[in-house]
Amino acid sequence: MGLEIERKFLLKNDNWKIEGLESVFMQQGYLNSYKERTVRVRIAGDLGFLTIKGKTIGLTRKEFEYSIPLIDAQSLMQMCEQPTIEKTRFIKKDRGNVWEIDVFYGENEGLVLAEIELENENQTIDLPTWVGKEVSSDPKYFNASLIANPYKNW
Repeated sequence: MGLEIERKFLLKNDNWKIEGLESVFMQQGYLNSYKERTVRVRIAGDLGFLTIKGKTIGLTRKEFEYSIPLIDAQSLMQMCEQPTIEKTRFIKKDRGNVWEIDVFYGENEGLVLAEIELENENQTIDLPTWVGKEVSSDPKYFNASLIANPYKNW
């Protein structure tokens, strides 16, 4: 069984930005965005994915992700709840950790989040100076929540 253990943060500043960071544009939509489970379709560059996530308990939830043909992901995206999520994901390595920084567009323009996946919920991490307030437990920052209540409405 797949598990995702993740912490999510707002950013204090743009000091994370450096030349040459790996990045990919993503579009993702939700076939199901219930709190108990989500079913997500994602297009990342020219790759397609179908992801099923369970309810978050603490920082952990069940996660099952599968590669699917890009044409299938594009077709499934048409069936998703609206609006879909558009963002660029940057990969930033810092102090032995890999951070995923999402810069959102469209209905969520202006929102920037940093995520880090952990081995266990008790894992300690040394936060970089550009990391701000933790929002891991605030459901309004869940990508699935950004459909019903986009950042522009806050």
